[in-house]
Formats: sequence, structure tokens, C-alpha cells
Amino acid sequence: MRRLLLVLFSLATLAGFWTSATVAAGQQTKSSTLGHQAASAIPGAFAGAETCATCHADVANKFSSNPHSALALMHGGKGVTCEGCHGPGQAHVDSGGDPTKILQLSKMSAKQIDSTCLACHAEAHPNFMRSAHGKADVGCTSCHSIHSSSKSLDGAASLLKVDQPQLCFTCHADVKPAFSQPFHHKVKEGLIKCSDCHDAHGTFGNSQLRSTADQNMICTKCHTETRGPFVFEHAAVKAEGCLGCHTPHGSQNARLLNVPNVNQMCNQCHSPVAAGTIHGMNAGSAEVQSCVGCHTMIHGSNVNPAFIR
Repeated sequence: MRRLLLVLFSLATLAGFWTSATVAAGQQTKSSTLGHQAASAIPGAFAGAETCATCHADVANKFSSNPHSALALMHGGKGVTCEGCHGPGQAHVDSGGDPTKILQLSKMSAKQIDSTCLACHAEAHPNFMRSAHGKADVGCTSCHSIHSSSKSLDGAASLLKVDQPQLCFTCHADVKPAFSQPFHHKVKEGLIKCSDCHDAHGTFGNSQLRSTADQNMICTKCHTETRGPFVFEHAAVKAEGCLGCHTPHGSQNARLLNVPNVNQMCNQCHSPVAAGTIHGMNAGSAEVQSCVGCHTMIHGSNVNPAFIR
């Protein structure tokens, strides 16, 4: 009886091994077949940039001056070309140019376009999807033209459809009149650009302001005389920043002040102080004498806590 049970157990074990081996072999054969099919399909899926150029010569002839063309020279001339953005094109070629057999960015949604571009540019623009532009479905091709761009050096390098600030004004028309105010930053004159202060691809600041260790550096990188650090800091400058007193785009007030009069500006914070001092008494009143006539170092001082020179 014991010998019979041993024989039956051995037969069951051998049957199990045979079944497992058969299944494994079948799976390996199937996997090998699928792998071979996939591998053989990959080369045929891509037509190559030379093939694209036979029909799209107008685009191909201009592409040598496009910043993306440098990608084609990578990896021994096998870098990213037309199909890097439009996907494999062999099916498109075999169908005689059927537009449904290729990715058409002009027919894609903003999110789909962004995903295509960010496949390469995610490291340069990590905050785009959470930016105001990204959330509003302002896609990459709303501002950039991949095949043709502005003729200016700056516009061509960034593949902008139109140069700044006209490009930004197409949407931000409410800001445009500010640059025609008597006192304004020289944006329309071409001295500075919107992107000098704003990052269109997103930051952690309001209004997509460029992020710096000290947000006042957006202004002080040009207005270096106000940068500091100072021995005696003006609290308003450190707390509220430049925008506490100044309007950045343009103003009817000198020095881009938020209010017409310097004394009015100072008294928004210092009126309780001024009322009990000489500044609130007749001839010495701040109504007839400018605060900055004495407090000349208003952004900060290295010699006097009252910012007097």
C-alpha cells in the first residue's frame, strides 16, 4: 500500500512538472513571437524626415534655421526629427497622406499639445501645468510656432509667433494702456520685455512674477541704487516690497507712485507720527514741504535710522 501511494505521488509530481513546463514553453514562445512582431514593427513605423520632406518641402526647407533642427544631429544624425512631435509617419505615407494617420498638433487640444511639448521641455518648464496659462488652456502653440516664427533674433530663438510685447498684448489688452501713461517702463520702446519680470511658463509668485530669493530683486536688478542691504532698512520695503509704493507698468504719477503726492504716500503709514511733530505744525507742515526733501534715502540708509542723508 505504501509503495502504491509512492508511485501515485511520483506520477502526479511528474505530471505537474510536465504541465508547468508546457505552459512556460508556450508562454515563452508567445512572448518571443510578440516581441519579434513588435521589434519588426518599430523600424517600419517611422518613415524618416527625408520621406516627410518629399511632400512637405516648404516646411523642411525652412527647418534648418529652426532651433529644433539641432536635435536631428544628435546620436549620429538619428536624433529627434519630424516624427518626434508628429509621431510615427509610415502609416500616413502608406495611406497616401491620410491626415488621420498622423498627429496633427493644429487639431489637438491645448492639453494634448502641452503634453507633447513637455515630453522634452518638462525640465525647463516644470511649473507650466500649474501656471495661470496652463490652467486657462493657453497651450504652447498659442504663443510658439514650431515651423516658423518671428523674424527677430529673440523671437526666432524662442520660436515666438510675434515679438514681445505685441504677443502678450493679444491677451493682456487691459495692461497695454498702462505703457502709454506719462511715466512707464519702456516696454513698448523695446528697452525691456514682459519676460524680464514675468515667466509665462509659471512660477510660485503672483502674476507669474519671476521667483527670486528676494522678490524685490525683480526691480533692483535694474534699480541697483535701491538694492541694499542697508544698515537701517525701511520696513515697508522689506515687508510690502516695491509694489507697496510703486505701480510697475505705468502711472500718471512721477516715479510710478501709486498716489499723486509723495507726502500722501508717506502719510499712509506715518500720519500719526507726523501729526505730533514739526511736520504737522504750520510752516513745517508736510503739506508744503516734501518728506523726501529731508528723508532722501527712503529705500534704506547706512548712516541714519531716519533715512536722512
